[in-house]
Amino acid sequence: MSDLRVRALRGATTLDVDERDQLIERVRELLAVLMERNEVGVDDLISLVFTATPDVRSEFPAAAARAAGIAAVPLLCARELDVEGAVERCIRVLAHVHTTRPAADLRHVYLHGARQLRTDLPE
Repeated sequence: MSDLRVRALRGATTLDVDERDQLIERVRELLAVLMERNEVGVDDLISLVFTATPDVRSEFPAAAARAAGIAAVPLLCARELDVEGAVERCIRVLAHVHTTRPAADLRHVYLHGARQLRTDLPE
């Protein structure tokens, strides 16, 4: 019997400016760090759900994932709630993955200005 489980990973990053090139760079970075820290490969991905704050308009985060080579994984983009005082130009991801790692060993990733969202998590 395999210890392979379906788990969910969370992550977020921010943009300094809402420009397509930076969005693609930051989403690629977020996914690369999330996958590296959790020893997950592209074949382990089940789906990725992205949200972006209303001030992100330059590109779809899913397009950045596709540009990073994630081609055969279902992707979805949605708008984050427009809450006063929320982190600006923020992109979040919820990744569903196959892994043998216990839930307690998963490493969620918060980069750049998104670090303030989860200061309780290790780097």
